[in-house]
Amino acid sequence: MGLNLVTAIVLINTDPGGEEEVYNKLRSMSEVNETYIVYGVYDIVAKLEAPDMDSLRNFISNNIRKLPKVRSTLTMIIMEGKAQKK
Repeated sequence: MGLNLVTAIVLINTDPGGEEEVYNKLRSMSEVNETYIVYGVYDIVAKLEAPDMDSLRNFISNNIRKLPKVRSTLTMIIMEGKAQKK
């Protein structure tokens, strides 16, 4: 996680067949550090970083939720974490 940045995991549901389009758009956004197409309840998982909570909220509302083919999102703010060594 970056220094003093707010980090969040966003779970995204898309319209059927919209996963690739949304995935490709997310990959081009600088706030999105990681993105995965997944199977299960959600279609895409994205990890974001923003300078503060307001910026994060605005980015999700104005950039992710307004993407064509995005049906819904669920955001989890990361409070504490540690990257695992490979």
